[in-house]
Amino acid sequence: MRNSLLVAGAAALHVLEAVLPNPFTVLLGPGAKLGLANIVTLAAVLAYGAKSATFIAALRAIIGGLLGGTFLTFGFFLSFAGAVTSALVMGYVGKFGGARVSAIGLSMLGAVTHNVTQLFVAALLVNHFGLMVHLPYLLFFAVPTGYFVGLVGKMLYRYLPKEVLRNGAIRKI
Repeated sequence: MRNSLLVAGAAALHVLEAVLPNPFTVLLGPGAKLGLANIVTLAAVLAYGAKSATFIAALRAIIGGLLGGTFLTFGFFLSFAGAVTSALVMGYVGKFGGARVSAIGLSMLGAVTHNVTQLFVAALLVNHFGLMVHLPYLLFFAVPTGYFVGLVGKMLYRYLPKEVLRNGAIRKI
């Protein structure tokens, strides 16, 4: 139930962001977004770990693609790969980095991972690694958007029920 509500929220943000006017399109071209759906992914990483967050990110990309009419298109594959890879990276850095990595730091790492993954997948799909020349420009915008997503994701995390596994039983904390 918990994951289904987070998937629904992330998919709604994914579709909402696709239909809203986007100021980044002028600067970065079509497809550039704030990454509002990543707010939910970050909160899931903080509250439930890499496995749940990756599941939520993957389903969000699939449902968002279906609802937005981009399922199995070039943009879908970029979105799916970026969402899953960034969720995995944030989850594992959050787990092994512990208190040394803040929510904002995780989010900025996720934004950078998302952009690098998307450019790499795009380069693979079109068989032209010259696309990587855009990486510094995209990373310049990943930092402030990652910061924003980190702030909001940390706020959302405060409202999620936390659970821990002790002696084989899940207990709320």
